[in-house]
Amino acid sequence: MGLSRERIVLTAIEMIDEKGASTLTMRRLGTRLDVEAMSLYRYVNGREDLLEAVVEALVDTIEVPGPAELQPVDGWQAFLQLLAHDVRRLAKEHPLAFPLVATRHPAAPWLRPPLRSLRVVEAFLQGLRARGFSDRQAVEAYRSFTSFLLGHLLLESAVRGASLSPVEEPLDEGGADLPNQDQELDVENYPTVARLRTSLAEDHADEEFEEALEHLLVRLDLEHAQ
Repeated sequence: MGLSRERIVLTAIEMIDEKGASTLTMRRLGTRLDVEAMSLYRYVNGREDLLEAVVEALVDTIEVPGPAELQPVDGWQAFLQLLAHDVRRLAKEHPLAFPLVATRHPAAPWLRPPLRSLRVVEAFLQGLRARGFSDRQAVEAYRSFTSFLLGHLLLESAVRGASLSPVEEPLDEGGADLPNQDQELDVENYPTVARLRTSLAEDHADEEFEEALEHLLVRLDLEHAQ
């Protein structure tokens, strides 16, 4: 089988699934593919580009419920339930790789891990808007939803043996496709994201923490009172 970027990325995912991202090197990957490591650089511009491609391939498997599965009248709870379980499916299938999805710097402020895909974010916002959410409510739901997924699924991945420490500091690999230049991200085909990009990029970390903590305390108080 000939070498290709897709084959390299899929093999890298297999290796990460086996022993974690920290053990992945271009040399070991080349050995697995039975080629010299330098041959890989025709398709990926170094390890950082490879890890970004791994994240992109994994996130691309996330399916946001569409009209064929749910109609807007089916309710936003069902919509979020199906999406949450599919993201959990990803974390369970790739527990050692999921921390990459969750912790690597996204391409833009509105791409909050683990939903770091314009396609997914657009479908998420559109799905809630179709179910009666205002723009503000959809953005707030996106923040809360991603925070819940991130916290719970990272912990679940850690229980399954994943390391939550950074793989390593990004290396300067020439033109590696490092995701830190959100001004280059083309949102033309994602009108909802384009319209809400300012709101999505706002930092409300303090408020989100306090609200999440308050909800937890209220739930524990109800359980304690029973």
